[in-house]
Amino acid sequence: MRSRSTLAVAIVLMAGLLDGTFRSLNGAAPAMSTPAVDDKTFALIKSLVPPTATEDDFDKIPWLTSIWAARQKAAKEGKPILLWEMDGHPLGCG
Repeated sequence: MRSRSTLAVAIVLMAGLLDGTFRSLNGAAPAMSTPAVDDKTFALIKSLVPPTATEDDFDKIPWLTSIWAARQKAAKEGKPILLWEMDGHPLGCG
């Protein structure tokens, strides 16, 4: 279900972007402003974006933010540590 929702949102967004691209390729001035989204379209997109109950499982894990605390807990319980680390901009991981 999530992939269909993501696809629907992507199609709506790409349609707006491609409209401006095709205009500029045809020699007309490129669209410089964001196309307006009416209330009905906004409500549709908003209803497609939130995760379902099964897609939110990642947030149910009691993640630790301290490596030392994770190390102590892992040693006590005899379990491995998953280190989730990223570099770069938090919105782009680039």
